[in-house]
Amino acid sequence: MRIDDHWIDHQDGRLFARSWTPRAATAAVPIVLLHDSLGCVALWRDFPAALAEATGRRAFAYDRLGFGQADARTGAMPLDFVAEEARRFFPVVLEQLGIERFAVFGHSVGGGMAVHCAAAMQARCVALITESAQAFVEDRTVRGLLAAREQFQEAGQMHKLARHHGDKAAWVLEAWLGTWLSPQFATWSLAEVLPRVTCPALVIHGADDEYGSARHPEMIAELIARSTGAQARIELLADTGHVPHREQPEALIAAVRDRLAALA
Repeated sequence: MRIDDHWIDHQDGRLFARSWTPRAATAAVPIVLLHDSLGCVALWRDFPAALAEATGRRAFAYDRLGFGQADARTGAMPLDFVAEEARRFFPVVLEQLGIERFAVFGHSVGGGMAVHCAAAMQARCVALITESAQAFVEDRTVRGLLAAREQFQEAGQMHKLARHHGDKAAWVLEAWLGTWLSPQFATWSLAEVLPRVTCPALVIHGADDEYGSARHPEMIAELIARSTGAQARIELLADTGHVPHREQPEALIAAVRDRLAALA
């Protein structure tokens, strides 16, 4: 396994990216991973390497602006930040990493961003994979956010966040909780963009996800299949919460490997 680090120059600041190239890499299109609201490249841990090895494809992950090793982002997170990632940042990442066609994999809010990327780049995206993606803001989502806000009041929690985001940790937390709990964000949904996804999709969700019921993967798969006729398969993992790539990594990797192999 070869691991390489990359820096992406964007007009708003530098982004950090990492790639994993398996020993038996094929010419198949790579997988690009989009992290969750508190995530970064480092917090994927060994998952990208295992995914690359199992699929025989290169895997790429990057720190969004304001997260991990990327430059800081100032001001409040815009309410259209999910769509904005696909519009303003993802194309620059692809260009500077030399990626033409790709499969996109997003966890949590990264899943929503992956949906937007697949919709915006129909000719280049060969597969969409979402993990624990929210399709709208439901009561369970709000309850989970409120519980997380209480947890971050405990001693040591911000220190843990700062280990990965440095002095950007307070901004990262506010970008998550402040945005998702904002009354102006309550009507956010993927309903309008999902019908524009034309590639096959694998929609992975934990049955015990604390931030979203099974209605989220159902909505994602239903709107993709109904509107475009694209194949959309749901994998609902039993006894699994919001982070299947840590809780059930073998099952998740097997599902992705088999789905991509079938498409190939």
